[in-house]
Amino acid sequence: MHKIFLTACLAAPLTALAQDQAAPATPDAKPTTSAKPKQAAPVVPSVTVAGERPTNRIDRQVYDVKSDISSTNGTAADALNNVPSVAVDPDGTVTLRGSTNVQILVDGKPSAMLQGDNRGATLQAMNADDIESVEVINNPGAQFGNEAGGGPILNLVMRRNRKPGGFANVNANAGYAGRYNSAASGSYNEGPWGFQGGVNVRHDGRNSTAIVSRDRLDPATGAFVHSSQTSSGAGLNDMGGVNGTVSYNLDQNDTLTASANYMGRGNDQRGIDHYVNGATAVFPATDYVRTTARDGDAKNFSWGGRYDHKGALPNETLKIDLRVSASENDSNSAYANDYAAGGFPSTRANQRNDSSTHIVDFTGDYERPLAGGSLKAGYKVATNKNNFDTLYTDINPLTSVAMVNPARSNRFDLEETVVALYGSYQLKLNDRWGALAGLRTEYTDMDIHQITSGVEAKNSYTNLIPSFFATYKATETANMRFAYARRIRRPSANDLNPYVVYRDEFNVSSGNPMLKPTKTDSFEVGYETKFGALETNLRGYYRKDTDAIVDYRTFIANNVLLTTRQNGEGSHSSGLEFTLSGKLTPSLTLNSSGNLARSQQTTQDDSGALVTRSANSLSGRVRLNYAYSAATQVQMALQMQGKTLSGQGYRSPNHTFNLSVRQAVTPRLSLVGTVTDLFKTNKMETVIDSATLRETSTRRFDGRVFYLGLSYRLGGPASAADNHNEQRFGPPQGPGPGGPGRGPSEG
Repeated sequence: MHKIFLTACLAAPLTALAQDQAAPATPDAKPTTSAKPKQAAPVVPSVTVAGERPTNRIDRQVYDVKSDISSTNGTAADALNNVPSVAVDPDGTVTLRGSTNVQILVDGKPSAMLQGDNRGATLQAMNADDIESVEVINNPGAQFGNEAGGGPILNLVMRRNRKPGGFANVNANAGYAGRYNSAASGSYNEGPWGFQGGVNVRHDGRNSTAIVSRDRLDPATGAFVHSSQTSSGAGLNDMGGVNGTVSYNLDQNDTLTASANYMGRGNDQRGIDHYVNGATAVFPATDYVRTTARDGDAKNFSWGGRYDHKGALPNETLKIDLRVSASENDSNSAYANDYAAGGFPSTRANQRNDSSTHIVDFTGDYERPLAGGSLKAGYKVATNKNNFDTLYTDINPLTSVAMVNPARSNRFDLEETVVALYGSYQLKLNDRWGALAGLRTEYTDMDIHQITSGVEAKNSYTNLIPSFFATYKATETANMRFAYARRIRRPSANDLNPYVVYRDEFNVSSGNPMLKPTKTDSFEVGYETKFGALETNLRGYYRKDTDAIVDYRTFIANNVLLTTRQNGEGSHSSGLEFTLSGKLTPSLTLNSSGNLARSQQTTQDDSGALVTRSANSLSGRVRLNYAYSAATQVQMALQMQGKTLSGQGYRSPNHTFNLSVRQAVTPRLSLVGTVTDLFKTNKMETVIDSATLRETSTRRFDGRVFYLGLSYRLGGPASAADNHNEQRFGPPQGPGPGGPGRGPSEG
């Protein structure tokens, strides 16, 4: 996946291999009468230049993240946090323009490790330095499927080096409270062969504290009863990965590529929760402490093969791609409840969770010129298998005898098969106008197996998904963009599983097998231009969801809150997004973005009444990069996330400030220091206000986490600065109206 090969051990010879080799001079065919000595014809090395500065395409925006100072010790979550209108919280929840319905692809393909509850941990373990660029696809076209959410797409384009010779890079970083990470990566290309790969280790995590203040309605008295929960969690986990890619050029037109990836991490955590429940008309007050000790492992792996063919026509290509990926997670939690009030005996319990996701994705894409434009067509056949097994046992504190608790144990399987065909046509209408139109048809078949209760269910449906894009070249430096796309969001396995899953003493969750897929229609208009040295992008958008899947909360026992999902009556959002980037002075570079949004949701309250909630929010980030000298760079980044709606409540605004410094010690050796959340302001606060529940939950994470490390490069360019060019959010202007753009295989 990450396109990096384990060649750190070849570091010594790589520098020599990377040097340009001059070919011997060829004598002139005819003698010369000039007295001047003969000069050999200049030799043009056959070097394929990779890593061009990304450009916008007709259906997406592309952001260069590899030049970020903190990429040498940051994670994929850190890299995404530098992309306009994208936010990743410490739990790994990703939002784009305030929506959590976001697909994350790797080189245009879905991966099991970036789906479901596994996504956050994977983003925190993946190295930012492995990512070349991030493609933001707010209105995905016909070539993109609707897996893992079906909403807008963040495509991680991984680094690829096609330069002849060898190159390697080694990073080592130490951080606060025992944190560390290290990575080695490299590539070697000669003749028809290319090898890339890497290895990385990380010991990291985010300790947290939380306070929950809850007032629930006592139906017997009609009064609200207060309760509270204070929590602390700690645990740094070991993570490691290895990946490699081999490519072989059969001839000038045909290439075979094989890749493999493995990533593992621990699930260790220690937690203490203090619960205080007020007395109701039926239940006495309670005061108790729950301690949790969790351990386990997560394993993610993938492999794949790809065939690329260049046809006889200009820009005629055929890509056939097979990707197999899996994510397997297991954890065991030991709980102990000790009561100080309420007259209850102490209790002990264990909860074991085993889950896995396996994806097989087989796609083909064909592109050729046709009638002055470009025709693209393709297919997808994909299977997605999800398995969940939860075993909860109550343990007698006196005899240590364990008994299965059937109300908190369940096994659930979901098998999903998708078959899709798509076609699109891109045409440059004239010197100013270009257009791209597409249509995708998807057939979905789902088999649901609730093994514990012996319930079997089946569902299948077909969707037609249109899309349209247009560009208009207003001036030599200004473009306008127009987009429309329809998407569907299928319920995930967790959304559909009806069994109640224990979270803690206050909270349980379950899915809803009656959920329908959400249909989303999105519209966008954009304007791109330059003001002096500053590049600007202004985009207005509107998104409407039909049968939106939202959280629904209700009490099922004394102060035990069940969170499930339901199809809301509908929701919509609109906003104005902007980016501004460029050099303010020769030494100071600005990258800024913002999103002024309004969202509205209509859902059923716990009383059964329809309730409409709305929110106005301003999100954005400002990043300044100051080149104190040729060897010293300082980067400051302020990130702000506005208010976002969530079913019966909302998440409060949040902001953080990060600082990074890079000091070149030698042309190949750099010292890098980073401080995340310098002012310790990062928190997650959710507020629920319904007919029967008023709750505020505030969770804070380790702030002011410091990393200091070294980055050393072997082979390739003589200076690290050559690989870390001027930093920017907004990419340069893309190709002219209707101009073709090519990226990784998409199916």
